[in-house]
Amino acid sequence: MRPKKHRTTGSGDLFRARLDQIINMKHELVQLAGKVDWDWIDGEIAPLYSENGRPGIATRFVIGLLLLKHIYGLSDEGVCERWVHDPYFQYFTGEEFFQHAFPHERSDLSHWRKRLGDKLELLLAESLRVAHQAGALRSQDLKRVTVDTTVQPKAITFPTDAKLLHAAIKGLNRLAKRHGIRLRQSYLRIAKTAAMMAGRYAHAKQFRRHQRQLRILRSRLGRIIRDIRRKIDGQAVLENAFALPLSRASQIRSQQQRQRGWKLYSFHAPEVECIGKGKAAAPYEFGVKASIVTNNRRAPGGLFVLHARALPDNPYDGHTLRDVIDRAETLTGCPIERAYVDKGYRGHDVQNPRRVFISGQKRGVFGAIKRELRRRSAIEPIIGHLKTDGHLGRCYLKGRAGDAANVILSAVGHNFRRILAWLRALSCLILTVLIAAISRRPALKSAS
Repeated sequence: MRPKKHRTTGSGDLFRARLDQIINMKHELVQLAGKVDWDWIDGEIAPLYSENGRPGIATRFVIGLLLLKHIYGLSDEGVCERWVHDPYFQYFTGEEFFQHAFPHERSDLSHWRKRLGDKLELLLAESLRVAHQAGALRSQDLKRVTVDTTVQPKAITFPTDAKLLHAAIKGLNRLAKRHGIRLRQSYLRIAKTAAMMAGRYAHAKQFRRHQRQLRILRSRLGRIIRDIRRKIDGQAVLENAFALPLSRASQIRSQQQRQRGWKLYSFHAPEVECIGKGKAAAPYEFGVKASIVTNNRRAPGGLFVLHARALPDNPYDGHTLRDVIDRAETLTGCPIERAYVDKGYRGHDVQNPRRVFISGQKRGVFGAIKRELRRRSAIEPIIGHLKTDGHLGRCYLKGRAGDAANVILSAVGHNFRRILAWLRALSCLILTVLIAAISRRPALKSAS
């Protein structure tokens, strides 16, 4: 059921302090709260509610918490903890009086991320609208864009064979205990010792001993798989519950280090892919590919993320360009005249190839196009800010839906950080002009 519309009383309270009386109303976060169209967001999210049940949490409260989390690079627990003692956070989420305790559960953020799903792109569109309204982004900045891809790493360790086998043994034991299945033997102690010794032997380049420990892990994992299948045979509910975990464990047990084709790199996150980047520090990254679109020319407020999207299954960059440009045009409402990409987009599938310019291209590159093509590399520090200041550096959310949500919300957080910096700079500029005018006034009086 939709939450009741929040209305401020406008009156004081003897025992509580009004937020607008204890904070600086010219603070950039207060200005940003006044520029966001909360009613429009609430109207777009309204179809996600059912007609029955108790009233839900106010839309502004949860959406505001999600924005604050990604603006300041906090965790779910961190933003809830900071909300309690930061009056600006409370004002941004629609509170009227200062609260001394968090009114909801931390897990509500996880539920809302799942509920929003594809609606998260509305927040990205709203960030661009607010930037345009504040003067930080102009319409002409949306016509020429830079497109690039990066890797959003997943929260997993480097997937060695010993680690994967040990994780599968622990995962099956945990699931069997949850469903009340008593295994003949758990092998947890043996698996832990074997995984530890396998790492030590590999480091010492004693590969025969290393392979012996791997055989121990594979044989024990096979015994657990067969034991569970015997215990759940003929029980439809348990067979459905163990179908995916057993298939993952069998895949991990059978795959080899240098085999070609599809491989599992994590027992708890099977959507993880191995993406080769060719970097000296990290030749391979384990996560999901993400596409980022920014304005090519620097806007008054800097470079904004015009579109962000997760690309599962590691597609070729050139085969994604048409869809990315179409989605960016839909999101911004402005047709893209030119797109600048790197050499990974050779062989792209854009219908009008004349508006796509590839790094290192010589034919048809002159004048303004040549200058704009040089600015293609300006997207790299934006990706770096998304990873260091935001949450694109490592995704802790579950599944492919979590990957998609984390990419979009990281882009939204970057845009609102640029807007806050723009509002802060405007406030400083206005203050400087006022101080200069005041200091000039006595000189004019003495001259007269």
